[in-house]
Amino acid sequence: MNRNVLLLSGCQALLTTGNILLVSVVALIGQGLTNNPSLTTFPVATQFIGLMMATIPASLIMKRIGRKNGFYLGNTVGICGALICVQALTASNFYLFSFGTFLLGIGIGFGTLYRFAAVEVCPEEHKSRAISFVMAGGVIAAVVGPQLAVSSQNMFGEAQFTGAFVGLVGLYCLALIMLFFTKIPKEDSSTQVSAEQRPLIEIIRQPVFIVAVVVAMVSYVVMNLLMTATPLAMARCGYTFASAAQVIEWHVLGMFVPSFFTGSLISRFGVYRVMYAGVVCNLMCIGINLNGISEWHFWSALLLLGVGWNFMFISATQLVTSSYQPAEKAKTQAANEFMIFSMVTVSALSSGWLESSYGWQAMNWMVLPLVLWALSVMFFIGSKQSSSPATVSG
Repeated sequence: MNRNVLLLSGCQALLTTGNILLVSVVALIGQGLTNNPSLTTFPVATQFIGLMMATIPASLIMKRIGRKNGFYLGNTVGICGALICVQALTASNFYLFSFGTFLLGIGIGFGTLYRFAAVEVCPEEHKSRAISFVMAGGVIAAVVGPQLAVSSQNMFGEAQFTGAFVGLVGLYCLALIMLFFTKIPKEDSSTQVSAEQRPLIEIIRQPVFIVAVVVAMVSYVVMNLLMTATPLAMARCGYTFASAAQVIEWHVLGMFVPSFFTGSLISRFGVYRVMYAGVVCNLMCIGINLNGISEWHFWSALLLLGVGWNFMFISATQLVTSSYQPAEKAKTQAANEFMIFSMVTVSALSSGWLESSYGWQAMNWMVLPLVLWALSVMFFIGSKQSSSPATVSG
């Protein structure tokens, strides 16, 4: 794998470390800053609102100023958001904290495009492996993110978790340094403008695009709903924060360790078979959660949830890159990211309310139809695009 993919993988690792850090602490911070249970995950929701709002502008801005400058901008916004969160925690200000996570979401919105940048700096035949390799940077995040959350819990006295956001500033600064040494070729905008482009509605009506978006959307929504609610559910069951952080660590390992071989699996078996494997993992996760609330149930189910997300999301990313021509890249990627993360935002906003109102196991029953919907879209719509699940490969 070439040097630029390695550096982008490092940037992705730093971004994901920050994301897992946020998953571990934001819902608990929200619970501590407000007495309204329905607002517990509001800071999580504002983070995803920022992410959703950034998806379309991020692609279009990068088309104008280049990938590298776009990533510089996103990391800078993330640093500002983390500093605001530090101030909000010091002042115990719930809404200022929510604004800080909103800015963090914008920075993350730019960072979600690292995986597309990896495709652009490697040969065509290595495309799926490059996506997987960049996503594999999350293995570092799986260990560092939760441990940073635990170690920083009381670093600044009564303002719990303030140290986590100081650490977040450091992570984003390291990403800026790594970006400085990354070479991402600039595209010839004049060629893109002159090239023939299809209307966006025509692109998104393709079976390949529909399958890619639905699978990515469902994988992320189900994962986000259950992952965000896990620290709250475990606290309600009497487990310590350290136990919840360890479960999140196993979950993130499930999300990213498979990335070392997901690209090879796609090349060998095709995106559809890998997607089906992801669906099976999700169904097993739901089954385990419905059968108990021991610590073993939590970590094994969340591990499978992570593996299912990995298989479905990386396969969907690979699939969506085959739905557009180079001149159509910016608007198609923007539409793809917006559709996915608008639904993820809704899931983040509702996660805390669903867990407090209906309980952990009821949430698992609620996500089951989503997984079955993705399965039906793959089976019925995907068959229009490919007569065999293995025909689309890396």
